[in-house]
Amino acid sequence: MTQEQLHTIIQTEAEATGFSGTVLVKSGTHAAVSGAYGYASKADTRPNRPDTRYGHASGSKLFTAIAVCQLVEQGKLELDSKIMDILEQAEFPRFSSDITVHHLLTHSSGIPDYFDEETMDDFASLWTTRPMYQLRELKDFLPMFRELPMKFTPGTRFHYNNAGYILLGLLVEKLGGMAFTDYVEQFIFKASGMADSGYFSLDALPANTAHGYIEKEDGTWTTNIYSIPVKGGADGGAFVTAPDMLLLWEGLLQHKLLGPELTALLLAPHIHEDKEEYYGYGVWITKRGGGIYKYHVMGYDPGVSFHSAYYPANGTATAVLCNHSRGAYRMMRAIEECLDSHTNV
Repeated sequence: MTQEQLHTIIQTEAEATGFSGTVLVKSGTHAAVSGAYGYASKADTRPNRPDTRYGHASGSKLFTAIAVCQLVEQGKLELDSKIMDILEQAEFPRFSSDITVHHLLTHSSGIPDYFDEETMDDFASLWTTRPMYQLRELKDFLPMFRELPMKFTPGTRFHYNNAGYILLGLLVEKLGGMAFTDYVEQFIFKASGMADSGYFSLDALPANTAHGYIEKEDGTWTTNIYSIPVKGGADGGAFVTAPDMLLLWEGLLQHKLLGPELTALLLAPHIHEDKEEYYGYGVWITKRGGGIYKYHVMGYDPGVSFHSAYYPANGTATAVLCNHSRGAYRMMRAIEECLDSHTNV
């Protein structure tokens, strides 16, 4: 299959589903295939562009994991360090003293989550009585979960957990000596050449940034400014571009961010989630036929859907960024079906 045919598949999917966002696929030395569709701002019909910034939601957990592994590499932390030996145990009176950094990275700590996906499905409902515009720093999230009881014994099972990554961010702040978002922007984004990405407040978005849109039952749209925290942090919410996301994969795999040992640990399938799905440190891992099919990250918030992956068998990297609540998954599936059928793209 030619690059033109892949582009046609992407465009056909975008037209069929009303996809709003940016798509980028790059395989080895081949020229990239890209497309931008829909509007970054519906009010003034400002179109999405190949370099538009989009909310990343939970896809940003990979940045947190890289930051933590950098501190491990620097000897400031160990993966089996007990987090309550570093943070103030008194702030988390019902948390187990056995929780390690590894437990938090692999969503196996057992701590309560402020948004528990096993029992909750409406993220926006969190802000009905809690002003989302006050959530600008990691410490602002602590009252939402720090006095709740443990869900299970650390290390006994997988339970996707946003609060665990908040704690990892606090570790980065304490041991890295700066605000978490500053650390990521300096030691991950800048180190990878991700010049257009950052942690931006919803009430002060820079130019060329897409607003997130939520579709109402009557078919009209609202922005997500009242539905997610005003500024992202360690559990998600950075803004990235599609080219920058591919630079992140490149930086990670070419050891610009971590040495070979910590990179291999980050990408190792540490815990089984379901069927062929495993979790490393901040990254999902899909196995097929006993080998690694892809490393991938994803994120969903009201007004945000995101998927990005790297396929080691053929060196292909993909990024699908969407400023609607749904859309990225179907586009990613269409691309993946094409890549699976034609490995010479």
